[in-house]
Amino acid sequence: MCGIVGYIGKRKNPQFGLECLKKLEYRGYDSAGMAVFSHQSQKILFLKAIGRIANLEKKLRKTRIEGSPFIFQTRWATHGKVTLANAHPHFDCAQNIFLVHNGIIENYKILKEKLIREGHRFSSETDTEVIAHLIEKFFKGSLEGAVQKALRFVKGTYGLVIIARDDPGKMVIARNSSPILIGLGEKEYFVASDPTALIGLTRKIIYLDDGEMAVLTPSGFSITDFNQNRVEKKTEELGWKIAEAQKEGFPHFMLKEIFETPEAVRNAIRGRLILGQGRAKLGGLEVFEEELKRIKRIIISACGSSYFVGLVGECMLEEYAGVPVEVEYGSEFRYKKIFSKEKIAFLAISQSGETADTLAALRKAKNEGILTLAIVNVVGSSLAREAAAGVYNYAGPEIAVACTKAFVSQLTVLILLTLFLGRQRKMSKAVGQELIREIREIPQKIETVLSKSFLIEKLARKYKNFDHFLFIGRKYNFPIALEGAMKLKEVSYVHAEGYPAGEMKHGPIALIDKNFPTLAIAPSDSTYEKMISNIEEIKARNGRVIAVATSGNREIKKLVDDVVYLPPTLEIFTPILNVIPLQLFAYYVAFLRGRDVDKPRNLAKSVTVE
Repeated sequence: MCGIVGYIGKRKNPQFGLECLKKLEYRGYDSAGMAVFSHQSQKILFLKAIGRIANLEKKLRKTRIEGSPFIFQTRWATHGKVTLANAHPHFDCAQNIFLVHNGIIENYKILKEKLIREGHRFSSETDTEVIAHLIEKFFKGSLEGAVQKALRFVKGTYGLVIIARDDPGKMVIARNSSPILIGLGEKEYFVASDPTALIGLTRKIIYLDDGEMAVLTPSGFSITDFNQNRVEKKTEELGWKIAEAQKEGFPHFMLKEIFETPEAVRNAIRGRLILGQGRAKLGGLEVFEEELKRIKRIIISACGSSYFVGLVGECMLEEYAGVPVEVEYGSEFRYKKIFSKEKIAFLAISQSGETADTLAALRKAKNEGILTLAIVNVVGSSLAREAAAGVYNYAGPEIAVACTKAFVSQLTVLILLTLFLGRQRKMSKAVGQELIREIREIPQKIETVLSKSFLIEKLARKYKNFDHFLFIGRKYNFPIALEGAMKLKEVSYVHAEGYPAGEMKHGPIALIDKNFPTLAIAPSDSTYEKMISNIEEIKARNGRVIAVATSGNREIKKLVDDVVYLPPTLEIFTPILNVIPLQLFAYYVAFLRGRDVDKPRNLAKSVTVE
């Protein structure tokens, strides 16, 4: 979950490394630090700060620290409280070895006890510091040799960047289940835990795989496995642009990214629709097309908002493709027994492609011999590389912690997958063509919703002081109720619950009163009459109701307190439209309550630890 940046080369001012680190603020963190090899003093100098990167920047401006290589990190606390001592980078007794680390060392207590008995002195409560002392133990002048020996004793996950005072002009990186990549420049190399950090610096990147380490110098690099066998790697193209990672006049990334949703949908469908045949063309799946025809069951696994996308996908695939679907949290799937492994496809969904629990679930499915698929936004990410086949979102970088445009693009890709699998089975060409015609209209309909964002802001002003909300929906929109509640919780810290509307009378209705508003998702679809009954139950108990309804429905206005009207669409597309006002509502409530919208407390964008 931490953000890591490293550099080795001709540049000596570490300020630009700090700017790279700022691009990773969305990952979530509680402290920041840096270390640089000073050619003037021939020492590694370091700075640490609690809180935001801005605090570290203030310290850096007061110094004249220059040199190369240098490393930066934003820490998200796992072991040890938020203190300067626990902030990265960490170092050994002699302040020779300095490193930053993303991940968790599972056997650190055993290693620490042994190292203390050998005379090592620890200055932090972290698991990470153990690695620095372990490298110190084996250091005989060669940094890579000491790292290679030390990692034999380490159990856990790590993305590591390491420098040494006594082996200057060199940087070593290593990976095990935590992302780390190299950016290639002219006689210079960049290192990061996320490609977003390198936007504008290089277009050429190399991702390390598990069990690999690299040695970088200004004149070149080499990559080996942990047994020192040379590994040849493919260079990937970083397609994102600087503008995509900037606010461009918006007050927050979250609002900018909500307004980028129409383009995210257009990118997801571009070149993938064949109207004449009523089919979707998904190049990433074509090699397994015949195998997918024989699939009798699909398991979808994801975490957070992507899990809610999976629940919508379950409705889509079962109704239109006729394939039974199970949706599992990535963190729970790993403990489940799979009773039948024949003719099953496993589908993992993740924006970052680095979500630790989703990756663990994928690896379990692979070990069981199940065909693995992925829907992922980040090209070259772990999930993209480890799945047998997959589909990219092409939503562009998403900087705010709260997932918005990527959520909608995932829904869009699942519609394409439904079309792909459905036309393999019993979906008629006419139905396929109907879906294609409507999905082409969806970006413009989203723009219509966004054009009325001022009305959502007005609603947020009316309801910003309420501390409890209930979100309800049915069928396709029950998961959207879950997502709406999640968004409000994430960014405004307001208590919110998402429920299937039919479960109201089985408990949640006890909470309803005038101080507990309900946001009811009630488009004019197959569940509309049932939703009206649920709204009536709430109103009978003096509950306030905000309804999300289809344009032209004037009757609902007589029943509820407030209405947000959306353009009409086919039922399968209602989740895409309905989630937009919920995202805007969460954003405006958070903004009006003075929250740090893009960087909510305790949260991280890419959850790379279990």
